[in-house]
Amino acid sequence: MKGLARICFALLVLFQYTQCLPRVDPLVDTKVGLIRGLRADDGNYSKFLGIPYALVNPDNPFGESTPQPKFEETFEAYDDSAVCPQWYWWTEEIGGNPDCLQLSVYVPDTANSNNRLPVMVWIYGGAFERGEFSQKLYKPTYLIKHDVIIVAINYRVGPYGFMCLDTPEVPGNQGLKDQYLAMQWVKDNIEAFGGDADQITLFGLSAGGHSIDLHLLSQKPVIYDKVIMQSGSSLAATVLYEPDKLAHIKLAQHLGFETKDTNEAISFLAKSDSNLVIAAFMELGIVFKPCVENSFDGVEPFLNSSWVHAGTPKVRNMPVLTGYNEHELAAPHFNKDEEYYKNLNIISNYLKRIFNFDEEELQEMSDSVAHFYFGDEAISSDVKMALINLDSDFTYIHPIQRSIQKYIEAKARNVYYYVFTYLGGRNALLDNGGGGDDSSYVCCAGHADELPYLFNMINKPPPTAHDEVVIERMTTMWTNFAKYGDPTPQTSDLLPVKWEPLTKESFTYMDIGAELSLGSRPAHDRMAYWDLFYRLKGDKNKV
Repeated sequence: MKGLARICFALLVLFQYTQCLPRVDPLVDTKVGLIRGLRADDGNYSKFLGIPYALVNPDNPFGESTPQPKFEETFEAYDDSAVCPQWYWWTEEIGGNPDCLQLSVYVPDTANSNNRLPVMVWIYGGAFERGEFSQKLYKPTYLIKHDVIIVAINYRVGPYGFMCLDTPEVPGNQGLKDQYLAMQWVKDNIEAFGGDADQITLFGLSAGGHSIDLHLLSQKPVIYDKVIMQSGSSLAATVLYEPDKLAHIKLAQHLGFETKDTNEAISFLAKSDSNLVIAAFMELGIVFKPCVENSFDGVEPFLNSSWVHAGTPKVRNMPVLTGYNEHELAAPHFNKDEEYYKNLNIISNYLKRIFNFDEEELQEMSDSVAHFYFGDEAISSDVKMALINLDSDFTYIHPIQRSIQKYIEAKARNVYYYVFTYLGGRNALLDNGGGGDDSSYVCCAGHADELPYLFNMINKPPPTAHDEVVIERMTTMWTNFAKYGDPTPQTSDLLPVKWEPLTKESFTYMDIGAELSLGSRPAHDRMAYWDLFYRLKGDKNKV
């Protein structure tokens, strides 16, 4: 008994000793130096947070960034709180700092030099005006468990990312160039984390998806091998704006500095509090979007010609996964009073922004669109679902289908098309305060509603039992695509339906709802209308 007691005592001391040992955090040796991360406390992975990948010039934070130099000491990657200047949609406050070009790397324990894992690089949305990826909003735990490395990047938005002045100092598309520098960082350094630099999938929602399509159209070399665009297309109506070449002058004047000199205005704005610059841009209603750049000596353009009618040769032999949510723009129109509908002039406002129509033709085309969607009825709450369809079709769905035609013509390896229709407890638009296990209160699968089924979003309710199934299906298909270029390489109880790629003849898509099912040509009648519209009037597109 004494021997057994001694053994028990020794084990107890050893247990207490190991409990007191400091946690050993991961350390990786990259091309830019040593980086120390953190062991996750909610899964079998490590996280390297807020790694700087590029520098913004403080004298011109509206210009191009430059790659981050090598770290002189070990970089402690513990903090992902950096946010680029913007209006925070979740708090309705303004914040951020132009010195924000950081990325975070999430690495499963299974990744090592003998087992290099595929990499998925997330590009956030936010209309090119806002967005971030931090643990206070999103966690990639649903995706990580499928043995992929997740990289999330910050990039500049609004005036800091998309001011386009046709000058060498502010040529335009700075935010897209930020994204590319982040991709290059991943390509150069991800093997140190156990990643496969030859298996990099870009994926993004909305402006993130638009960005990925623009990367396929850009002057930059391809350093990724697969793309996932969620509600994303370079042809989306939210992308097609003519840049305001006097934006800097207007912002400076709004902040009390009168000048017509570009250098003076940029110098003033560079020294101004970024919160004031963002507030001024919002108050003035200036739109900052991707643009066609002029050519300058010593400045490499991202986009130097209109992409609207351009082909996408880069996508040749590349797997593509793309799609949309069934009622993309439900949120702006659903819970509104009659006064809202009475004063809505959505059709003519959209058409005259995108097309060069004279007044007579604008009226004729507006009447045509109204008749197709509403018949002889005026816009009111009685036709709000038709209004949601109109806005969704014009802004997102038909542009995505036009982009798909480009991918087919460019001979993409396979194009996998989806429509997200699931109504669950984590969807955004809940009517009458419903939700929970009873999804009958959910209005629609609206814009970004697929996001909480890919990421653990902390501002969403805990998933219901059926939500858990959808989460597992979505994350399995997305990571399968990153691994194999095929979201359903084999069927299973979880994925009982083989997702067939579309062709020009079949236009097959996966309906991701309460169950999975294959269909053909979603919203066919509405898409046929817009096909005809663009066939007749597409040459009058402004951009």
